[in-house]
Amino acid sequence: MAVVWRDRKRPFLGLPWSFTIYTLTEEKLLVKTGILHQKEEEIRLYRIMDVTLKRSLGERIFGVGTIHCCSADKSTPEFDILHIKDSERVKNMLSDMIEQQREAKRISGREFMDGEDEMFGEDGE
Repeated sequence: MAVVWRDRKRPFLGLPWSFTIYTLTEEKLLVKTGILHQKEEEIRLYRIMDVTLKRSLGERIFGVGTIHCCSADKSTPEFDILHIKDSERVKNMLSDMIEQQREAKRISGREFMDGEDEMFGEDGE
């Protein structure tokens, strides 16, 4: 799977001095954390329901932002893509890719409302 975007969390003065790496492919978002004990979280794009861009004054000064996501993933219902550069562009790109994946898999918003794991298409099948 081709990597569409990759960046690191930039916690200090907008510099990428952290061990959190975000990788976006056409179908999923990967969040890799840690140096000695590593953890990699995988979130399928079609399961992300809401994307919000948040930028504090300090983030705006250093040219970074945080993207808050709500998903239908049971292990990761909410998560943040913290302190990344070009956050507005990344949020727009992520939002477009989420819609593309939902359309490709024929998923509507209803499947997340009933609390079940089954996925239904727009025609209810």
